[in-house]
Amino acid sequence: MAAHDALCARSWDTTAYNGRMWTAITRDVSPALAKCELSFVDRTPIDLARAQAQHAAYCRALESLGCEVIRLPADAHFPDSVFVEDVALAFDEVAIATRPGADSRREEGTKVLEQLGMVRPLRRIEAPGTLDGGDVLRIGKRVFVGRSARSNPEGHAQLQSLLAPWGYTVESVSIRDCLHLKSAVTQVAEDTVLIQPDWVDVTPFAAYRQLTVAPGEAHAANAVRMGQALLYPDCFPQTQARLQAAGIAVTTVDVSELQKAEGAVTCCSILLRRGEAA
Repeated sequence: MAAHDALCARSWDTTAYNGRMWTAITRDVSPALAKCELSFVDRTPIDLARAQAQHAAYCRALESLGCEVIRLPADAHFPDSVFVEDVALAFDEVAIATRPGADSRREEGTKVLEQLGMVRPLRRIEAPGTLDGGDVLRIGKRVFVGRSARSNPEGHAQLQSLLAPWGYTVESVSIRDCLHLKSAVTQVAEDTVLIQPDWVDVTPFAAYRQLTVAPGEAHAANAVRMGQALLYPDCFPQTQARLQAAGIAVTTVDVSELQKAEGAVTCCSILLRRGEAA
């Protein structure tokens, strides 16, 4: 624990990657992970030690791609807390404390927000609004937000108001049969999204090249993009081949135990470009 605390307290040194500076906030796997919230996957036994090892490997992969990784300590009070993306959003100019749709997750964000507050002005989604970070996909100044059970219209409206001063637009997107928007679509290149058309309305993404997931790999649309690099689960080889055929460099990680908790690669980190804060 002391080692983690020292890591969290240190200055935000960063590493350049493709001309940009990146930091990732992560949180270690809770020993209570097996009690996680589930909506669209069946509950199956989770190997905690393996989940922790996979998360550590995920952090090393981010580091290998040029990212400083801040690892917050695990918290047994919050089974889902490894999925840090859901509790906060980081834009170049501002950080936003979300208000997760699941009651059990409402108090998760304290330590994460302490970190973000060091480098960004902080704003909040307030009741009755709800918003999960997994429902928010930013592509340039366009912010797409999933209409899900976790993110309500009031949350969408508050996000639009909070981001308007910096010229962002917020567009609500219909999703179905999945937990979050980024379960169904993520950005994988400057002009390209990876998409599961069975789960999301593709119309809002008409301006982008759309790579569809391979047949039989329904959950394959979630990827972490950082600069020109892409971090991607290793369990979707056919979709990975499609990404590589499109000229996208892919680094893979095993997140199979975290997937049992309805997690994915985007939700395990909050990425920030350094030097961009207002």
